[in-house]
Amino acid sequence: MNKSELIEALAQNKGLTYKKAEEIINIVFDTMTESLATGDRIEIRGFGSLVVKDYKAYRGRNPKTGEEIDVKPKKLPFFKVGKELRERINR
Repeated sequence: MNKSELIEALAQNKGLTYKKAEEIINIVFDTMTESLATGDRIEIRGFGSLVVKDYKAYRGRNPKTGEEIDVKPKKLPFFKVGKELRERINR
């Protein structure tokens, strides 16, 4: 499911216009993005949690040329699936 399919499902399920459903989904995603950008953790019970993990710098290799390169430290979002979702998928 992509974002437009999610908007469509919300609109049909709750009897909203597409525009109103799109606004709601955008607010949710924007709020989640802002939260992760400030280092907060997001937890949705029964679904999972999102955290930002710090990765240290390391020496990598360019796969095309084989040349060694320095990879800078970075932060990336990490999703951990919740128990209820894991169990539903594995039924």
